[in-house]
Amino acid sequence: MTKKVLVTEKLAEAGLAALRERGIEADVRLKMSPEELVAAIPDYDGLIVRSATKVTREVLEAGAKLRIVGRAGVGVDNVDVEAATERGVIVCNAPTSNIVSAAEHTMALMLACARNVAQANAVVHAHEWERGRFTGVELYEKTLAIFGLGRVGGLVAERARAFGMKLVGYDPYCSPERAEQLGVTLYDDVDAVVPLADFITVHLPKTKETIGMFGPDQYARMKDGVILINTARGGIYNVESLADFLAAGKVGAVGIDVFEGEPCRESPLHEFDNAVLTPHLGASTKEAQERAGVQIAEYVAAGLEGSIVTTALNMAPVPPEVMDAVGPYVPACQMMGSMLAQIHGEIPQFLKLSAAGALADADPSILVAGTLKGLLSYKNVATVTPVNAKAVAKRHGIRVETAASPDASGYASAVSIVADGTEVACTLAGDAQAARLVSLLGYRLDIAPASQSLVFEYVDAPGRVGVIGTVLGEAGINITTMQIGTKPEERCALVYLNVEGEVTGEVLERLRAELDDLKNLWCIKL
Repeated sequence: MTKKVLVTEKLAEAGLAALRERGIEADVRLKMSPEELVAAIPDYDGLIVRSATKVTREVLEAGAKLRIVGRAGVGVDNVDVEAATERGVIVCNAPTSNIVSAAEHTMALMLACARNVAQANAVVHAHEWERGRFTGVELYEKTLAIFGLGRVGGLVAERARAFGMKLVGYDPYCSPERAEQLGVTLYDDVDAVVPLADFITVHLPKTKETIGMFGPDQYARMKDGVILINTARGGIYNVESLADFLAAGKVGAVGIDVFEGEPCRESPLHEFDNAVLTPHLGASTKEAQERAGVQIAEYVAAGLEGSIVTTALNMAPVPPEVMDAVGPYVPACQMMGSMLAQIHGEIPQFLKLSAAGALADADPSILVAGTLKGLLSYKNVATVTPVNAKAVAKRHGIRVETAASPDASGYASAVSIVADGTEVACTLAGDAQAARLVSLLGYRLDIAPASQSLVFEYVDAPGRVGVIGTVLGEAGINITTMQIGTKPEERCALVYLNVEGEVTGEVLERLRAELDDLKNLWCIKL
């Protein structure tokens, strides 16, 4: 069935094209009211928004089919992430789409404030010519304090160094090694940094700790004439007290692109000509808009296809190096989970996943999520995503363990799964990294599962394969590939057949009747 995604705000055409190329139907419906969104969302598997659409608990609860919400940008203040997590809905963003644009806008505001660009422009447009009023300051050899040394803060540091600025910073999550690489002297106390700076820029998320982070006490400690910049989140600077310090001349100028309430048409800063105010333009470049559209389309498509979404905000982050190692195994684990569900027949109480070889040192959590998705989604027992996999396992009484081993039995890497004693293992092979079964129920195999397979377990004896071929041939069922595994100590064999054609209940009953000492027979559909 075709997946459907609702797009409620303007998205780059390249992003819409990326969805449609993946076979996903994209419906663009702009300027929807909250009531219209609640009424429409039950029909959609995915939702893409920017900053204006409010994805509330009511919206999420109405989205019976909803699996993923994508924010075409960085912040997700407009999405109820907690409610999404409760329902197993992935919330993701495009965190790298606008970082260059945001960093460049930071520098633009810094330069505009330092050189009185906005005020001088207004005077010339008024057909006047004044130079004396607009003597500015250089960035060269001035000290810039950067609060938040993530992606945007790091890019600002690089650009500020090119201007010859001295860099100090505060970020409790930044390692000394990264700070040194950026050329930033790192401090662990906000109040120790503010007196040092000629310019201050903030690149912090909106949290309880950062809202109002700079108020009267911090402004009082700053250098006379300090210039403050904010292209991150509104409210980090307390604007009411900031206006007082601007009026007193303690703060020389401010460049503000973000506000607590947007659109912002009234603010204490509006009366100051040395307050350069822009309407949230940090991401407003053609390049950033296109990147955001394409990136979020790819992430949403990946989520709908059951793959791990690396920018998901409500699951443990997956570092790129980990994703490179384990990501290709996620579909294989989903396949093995589905196979276990069909063979085992009941929800297991114990699940053990073992990663071997090159996977031994990788975090197996997304492999467990993939396995549970295949195991529980096969019979529609539960909708499983990486977001809610642990909660779903707990709800169904499944105890999960993981193990690792450097020995992959001759393969570069492999994953084995045991569900209440039912075992299956696979590796990946070829340029396409296709899954190949290497073990099933303790029988050694080497076969790529097809969409429909027959699995026989019986006491080994001559002529059994011939009987199987005859019955299937008479039913018009074609055998495409076949593998036989044996357990000589038990005189048992396992035959794995990939087949084409309708395998009816009547065919299965005839196979059971024709084969002596048949222990098990399963028809597996993937």
